[in-house]
This record gives sequence, structure tokens and C-alpha cells, in this order.
Amino acid sequence: MADLRSFLLECSQLVEAQLAVRLPAEQGQASRLFAAMRYSALGGGKRLRPALAIATSDALGGQRHVALGVAAAVEMIHVYSLIHDDLPAMDDDGLRRGKATCHIAYDEATAILAGDGLQALAFLQLAELEGVAPATVVKLIAQLAKWAGCDGMVAGQAIDIAATGQQLNLDQLKQMHRLKTGALMEASVMLAAQASGNASKQQLISLQNFSQTLGLAFQIQDDLLDIESDTAQLGKPQGSDIASGKVTYPQLLGVEEARQAAHQAHSKALASLKSFDQRADQLRALANFVVTRNY
Repeated sequence: MADLRSFLLECSQLVEAQLAVRLPAEQGQASRLFAAMRYSALGGGKRLRPALAIATSDALGGQRHVALGVAAAVEMIHVYSLIHDDLPAMDDDGLRRGKATCHIAYDEATAILAGDGLQALAFLQLAELEGVAPATVVKLIAQLAKWAGCDGMVAGQAIDIAATGQQLNLDQLKQMHRLKTGALMEASVMLAAQASGNASKQQLISLQNFSQTLGLAFQIQDDLLDIESDTAQLGKPQGSDIASGKVTYPQLLGVEEARQAAHQAHSKALASLKSFDQRADQLRALANFVVTRNY
């Protein structure tokens, strides 16, 4: 676990530095917008998705600077989604990553534009990747658009909003979170794998299975933490899912059965990596972290 903490810290520092350079400076007529983008993207979060991208590239012998470019792009999409998710029109949350949400710290209009700006910048980040064949870059951009958009995260968010106060069955809940949460975790792994240029077809299949089952384990653990953790540890309001009338795994399955489901998904994720050598050990450690974390 100490090695994982060091790896997470390293990934966080690398991505933080990349974002700090990539994000627009707080100057000019749009300085308030740029300040809101930097406020939301810098200085917080688990940076799990960037860590997954970097660990995947390392497992395949990829180049770190390429992995870092992918990691930064995925993190920009993630932050944009959090900004919009916290808006009054959606979850109406006032706390994120231990500080006031973007629309509270600035205003709703600026928060919407900050999310828009981060989304656009993510695709520019991929378009300007160095050391990757142009045809591969085009493929990465198209795939991120799919995972982040109407075939992925955005569709999941729409389902989530429509389902608030309603009752979903287990299959419907899994599908919602496969899109809303899982799609971007899948993107973190699969974009990095393809950008490395070293992944075989079978390795891509294994990594896709890994990322999909890990996304499920992550969401179930998130739902459990919403019940069992506290606001200080989470960095966001504890109990907000229940208060908002959202369907969760513990609500549907019960706490103990939900915990078992998380561990089953975790075991499947690890089994997907059986053909990889020790270079994938950080991916395995990240899978363990997903189901043992308390934030």
C-alpha cells in the first residue's frame, strides 16, 4: 500500500503540473472563466483516472509523456463533468473535493462555461499528443467523444436525473452507472493502452474487461461510502444520494450484499489481468484501492 501511495502521489503531481501548464492563465478579459477552470481542476481529487491511464501505459511499456497527455485529457473531462453535476439544475451540491463547488465559488454561468472550456480543452490535448501516429490520435479523439458523450457519461447522467425519486431494478442501475461512472474509467485505461502502441488485441480485450468491472466496483464502493463515511473524509456532502432520492446499490441490495458485489467485481477485474506480468502490478494495486478506500 505504501508503494501505491507513492505511485498515486507521483501521478497526482505529474498531472497537476501538466494541467497547470495546459490550462489558460488567469489573465485577459476572460480571466474569471480561466480562474474558475483552474480552481476546479487544480489542487484536489483522487486523480484515480489519470493513475489508471499511467499504470496502463506502464504495464504495456508505453512512453510516460504520451500517457500523461491522455491522463490530463481524461481528467479535464472528469472535472468538467463534476462542475456540471454539482449545478443547481442537477445535483445542487455545494461542496466538492473539500471546497466550495465552482458555481458557489464563482457563479452558475461561469461554472457552466468553465465545464465547457475544460471539455473542449480535453480534445485539444489529445489532438496535440506528440509521439502518436495521426491515425491513432483521430481514433483516440473519436473514442473519448463516445465515452464522454451520448454513448457514455452524458447519457448516464441523463438517466440518473430521470431516475431521481424513481425505482430502478438492478440491471437498470448497472446500466446507468456503466455509462455515468464506468465509461470514463474505461476511457482512462483504453485510451492509454491504444496510445501506447504496444497492446495486442487480446490485451485490449483483457483491459476492457478490467476497466468495466473496476468501474462497477468503484461505484458500489462510492455508494457504500455515502452511507458509512463522513463529509470530511469524502470531501463532498455525505448522505447526498439518499437525500436526493437516488437509487443506490446498498438501497437495492442491502449493505452487506452490496459489499459482496463490490468484492466480486474487484475479483473479476483482477482476473482480467492474469495474462499480464509484474508491470501491471500498479493496476492490480489500484483495483485493491478502489474497494478499500474510505474517500
